[in-house]
Amino acid sequence: MKKSLFTFMATLVFLGIANQANAGGLYLYEIGTEDLGLANAGTAARAQDASTVASNPAGMTRLAGNQLTLGAQVLYGDLPYELDNPYLEGPGNVVGWLPAASSFYSHSISDDLKVGIALYGNFGLSLGFGDDWAGRNLVTDTTMMGLTLQPSMAYRINKMWSVGAGLGINLGLFSLTRDKLLTGEEVKLDDTDWAPNGKLSVLFEPCRFARLGLTYTSKVDYEFDIEASGNLPVGGMPWTLPIDASVDAPQQAMFSTVLVLNDKWSLLGNIGWQDWGAFSDLSINVGPVTRSSSLELQDTWHGALGTQFQMTAATRLDFGIAYDTSMYEDQNNTSFTMPSGATWRFGTGVQQQLNEKSSVGVAFEYLLSEDASVSSPALLAGSYDNPEMFFMSVNYSYRF
Repeated sequence: MKKSLFTFMATLVFLGIANQANAGGLYLYEIGTEDLGLANAGTAARAQDASTVASNPAGMTRLAGNQLTLGAQVLYGDLPYELDNPYLEGPGNVVGWLPAASSFYSHSISDDLKVGIALYGNFGLSLGFGDDWAGRNLVTDTTMMGLTLQPSMAYRINKMWSVGAGLGINLGLFSLTRDKLLTGEEVKLDDTDWAPNGKLSVLFEPCRFARLGLTYTSKVDYEFDIEASGNLPVGGMPWTLPIDASVDAPQQAMFSTVLVLNDKWSLLGNIGWQDWGAFSDLSINVGPVTRSSSLELQDTWHGALGTQFQMTAATRLDFGIAYDTSMYEDQNNTSFTMPSGATWRFGTGVQQQLNEKSSVGVAFEYLLSEDASVSSPALLAGSYDNPEMFFMSVNYSYRF
């Protein structure tokens, strides 16, 4: 049953229903919405379309009638892993092209009471090392991702305050593939798990020129029955990958602002936090010995600044820049199965109102992450140099 479910969900992922990558930690802000062109700036306060169901459920109180937003994007990741040992073959680029899609719907029960639902994926990573690299007996492909179905509700208390809440129904997918030592036979282990989490949010509108939003998302605890072990390329010593931190999605908070400067310009900003330090206690097995991993994780912080320019009554331009700190305390001691580092994002996009009911938008974002060096296991030590990602998205919104 689990095997069938995994195959079915993997097909959905291939068709772009879920998204996976790494940035700052293992969360990804890019889910095919207008936020892509803003580098996520103002995400918890913008509330301009139905994607607010995911970013800040309280923002649904700003939406008139019933609204649907659909998003689709493609990501190209250039993350080459180079081994320090020149006599061993490395995997090259471990990401490449990845499609994604998302959907959001907001429904008005009354002017003050709204319900909504969102389907998106914004956690995890998928890496392909290939069958020819030196560490193929340890891992050839690895995938950890989460797909979220989130029903939500929002209520406007008064003209200034709105509150919202959402229940995350999360499907976790984990897969690890490696080649057997000596025989080269492919071994594939996979598992799935359902896990809940919660989202609470507030939207404060002191006047028509300002909005402030705060969203808190609780952690997701996935439990996978996976034996994440293999053999090193020289001597065949057993080794267990330190993947514990990639199994759980930590709690996080996002504070955003939108300031309307005039009828043309708006300024948007973010401050965010993710509790990666909670997963700092990892353990690995080296042969028959279990010891603490040398990997040290820390909380990550996010900041973003963006602008919206209303060029005409029907056309809006977006610009944004963002920075996320690294989940690693020491960037010279990271894991090759969890490439991550401090990250810059640069986004731009355009939204076009087609008529009074529908609009369409396109966006582009460039992501540049700092180098990450891997020291353990020593035989596979190497580095991710100049990791880059390129996002292109299109979104469509309709008001019923």
